Amino acid sequence: MKLKSALSLAVAGLLASSAMAAAEGYKIGVSNTVQGNGWREEMVCAMKAEALASGKVESLNIAHRNTDAAGQLEDIRNLIQAGVDAIVVNPADPSGINAALKEATDKGIVVIAVDQGVTEPSAYVISNNQEEYAYLGAKWLFEQIGGKGSVVYMRGAAGASADSDRDAGFKRALAEFPDVTVAQETFTGWQQDQGKQQILDYIATGIPFDGVWTSGIDNVIVDALVESGAPMVPVVGADNAGFVGQLINVEGLTGAAVTNPGSIGGAGVALAIQILDGAKPDAQTVLVDPALWTNATPEGKAQLEAAADPSLSPEWPVSISIEGWTSYTKEQIIACKGPGE
Repeated sequence: MKLKSALSLAVAGLLASSAMAAAEGYKIGVSNTVQGNGWREEMVCAMKAEALASGKVESLNIAHRNTDAAGQLEDIRNLIQAGVDAIVVNPADPSGINAALKEATDKGIVVIAVDQGVTEPSAYVISNNQEEYAYLGAKWLFEQIGGKGSVVYMRGAAGASADSDRDAGFKRALAEFPDVTVAQETFTGWQQDQGKQQILDYIATGIPFDGVWTSGIDNVIVDALVESGAPMVPVVGADNAGFVGQLINVEGLTGAAVTNPGSIGGAGVALAIQILDGAKPDAQTVLVDPALWTNATPEGKAQLEAAADPSLSPEWPVSISIEGWTSYTKEQIIACKGPGE
């Protein structure tokens, strides 16, 4: 009887310790305002995978819907009420959600903005360098067309800080090439169907153009060029799996992919955990610099072939991890499961 009692007490102690460990796990909120976009889906899956791989997160509370800054304000306030320890947010507007972010940090909640910056000074930002993303791709495109001609400029979502930063980078490159003009400027909203219809509409006008710069809506632009029989002009896109595959396999296509990993979402969760653990970064803003891979050079072709991954969704960036930040496996990000799922 004594042995049985001792064992029961030991088991009870282990269960209590386990429950205490779970109770001490972090609760992290996520706010994302775009659904139906492969890049954002990878971002959310990276958040889940990093939370799971860390072993330090008890639960994720995810607000994931199509909405604007007003809707995101509501989502963030709901996360605050839910008692989360940190909030990782992809902001709909750089300043439009500041009030809620300040409310969160005033309560001791760590706030991390990923992919796009915010102007609330108490929030941390970890983002792909969006201005450099646009500059690298635009400069390559303008050089590829010989420093003169016209290009179709296909932007993201109006008002989004990533789009504004990319516009600054595009125009910085444009200023270096006075003989290059913009034939057409559109906002795709980072939606595949919308971007494809926009380029088809422009092709239908019969007005010639010499290249296309896209803000990550890329493989459908190549599809439109092929399907319409339009000239296969140089195309700049992101490191999305579909576009990377096209740069290797589509005959006559010259293009460049600029890295913009959706796995920045996982990096945001990693930074939140790091700060909650008591290790704050040296700077309030951390930028991940992009690389450019082009099929116009042997070196670029080799980079594209090494990065290509046809097992991924065409809209997912092939850069599924970020060295020094994410710790999950490929299997974990593809499974898209967070703690408790």
